Amino acid sequence: MPKLKTKSGVKKRFKITATGKVKHGVAGKRHRLISHNAKYIRQNRGTTVLSECDARTVKKWAPYGLD
Repeated sequence: MPKLKTKSGVKKRFKITATGKVKHGVAGKRHRLISHNAKYIRQNRGTTVLSECDARTVKKWAPYGLD
């Protein structure tokens, strides 16, 4: 059986923690930030953990994990 390919978008956007959770950057922080208030920008700083149902989908797209 041939090797499975990892989706290239998943490689760029997600990391898998040592416990198997999926981390991702928060959306809506690239441009047009002047229209968001300071609380929105502050609360969406850094990374968050993906929900379990979405993490299952991401792990299917990365069959051998992410380095």
